[in-house]
Amino acid sequence: MSVLVVGLSHRTAPVPVLERVTVAEPDLPKVLGQLLAAPSVSEAMVLSTCNRVEVYAVVESFHGGMSEVVEVLAQHAQIEPQSLYEHFYVHYAAAAVEHLFSVAAGLDSMVVGESQILGQLRGAYAAADEAGTVGRTVHELTQNALRVGKRVHAETGIDHAGASVVSEALGDAEAHLGTLVGRRALIVGAGAMGGLAAAHLRRAGVGEVVIANRTQANGVRLATSLKAEGVPATAVDLSALAVEIDLADIVFACTGSVDTVVRADMISKRSRPLVVCDLGLPKDVDPAAAALPNVRVVDLETLQRRLSDAPAGQDTRLAVQLVAGEVKAYLAGQRSAEVTPTVTALRKRAAEVVDAELLRLDSRLPELDPATRGELAKTVRRVVDKLLHTPTVRVKELASAPGGTGYAEALRELFGLDPQSPGVVSQTKSSVDGETR
Repeated sequence: MSVLVVGLSHRTAPVPVLERVTVAEPDLPKVLGQLLAAPSVSEAMVLSTCNRVEVYAVVESFHGGMSEVVEVLAQHAQIEPQSLYEHFYVHYAAAAVEHLFSVAAGLDSMVVGESQILGQLRGAYAAADEAGTVGRTVHELTQNALRVGKRVHAETGIDHAGASVVSEALGDAEAHLGTLVGRRALIVGAGAMGGLAAAHLRRAGVGEVVIANRTQANGVRLATSLKAEGVPATAVDLSALAVEIDLADIVFACTGSVDTVVRADMISKRSRPLVVCDLGLPKDVDPAAAALPNVRVVDLETLQRRLSDAPAGQDTRLAVQLVAGEVKAYLAGQRSAEVTPTVTALRKRAAEVVDAELLRLDSRLPELDPATRGELAKTVRRVVDKLLHTPTVRVKELASAPGGTGYAEALRELFGLDPQSPGVVSQTKSSVDGETR
């Protein structure tokens, strides 16, 4: 078994394609179930955000696994699989580990260094765990990726290499409206992105924030947190959306809904400038709104074009080096762990040989007193332990190096160990470097 990543992002696919493939939260259990039902897939996790859709799967074979994953995504998007292949990127085995660690560190984000991806990765893991599609491999890989992501943000300045997508959209709003101090803002959606928008708006000095959300309790919660920070804030139902848009200077739409939330007719009578930041995927705002007078729409496509060639700074290069070191250490640990069952089996075999010989000694020299017999047993076991110590320690060191997975097989061959025996396969092998589980 090996880890396979099949995905598409803002780097490989236009937003309309991402919108079709994106997996909304209510659809996750169904898609995860379809992935796990595929013959080649034994574990699965789906990471679906505003600018990426990725499937992490533990598969028996590369080609079979990829074909099945693409089929599930195409079926979900109601698109022919052939039309999606040109937009996919694929990572396998060790490359899959490197990709996930880079994603968690914010190195693969539309805006390098944004930390929201860590929360999204936690959410993806939790959804897969709840759906019963997480096994040992996905669990260990994801937990290590989360740890690496947190370490990168703690030990480098990558957070300053680029702001979040929200801050980029906010920059557009400031350019169009001038200062945001004292302005009235409307946030449509009270999820993670809505909370991020609220934090940025507070720092920008807006005069008032209104949160419109389908579940009003969530909107009230976000409004309460803003009021605690000294920002006047209220929560309203989505039914009040048209009225609130008319009163607002800036609108952040980020609901995660599969349908349009902000219709053009809600904005059409606008007589003063309005900036609408559409951060939903699929789009929350009717595309026709961009053609209305006095209205400026900033969406993910706009940000994608602007940020696609953002330069990498020193902090980014440091983060890349840190991730590379973590990937190397993780893979070495996995390779070393793979030889452990074989070493255990070897020591078990040696103990069985020692026990057999001591029994034979008892039958041949029954007159030995117990003290002498005990000293002989200790001596024989000590000799065997010393003989095995250096080769077993060394084989673990050799196995941890790239290409070292053959040492376990050599050990089994040299000592006639059965690779199917419980002692050899008692621990599930890692799947990160393409070896058999």
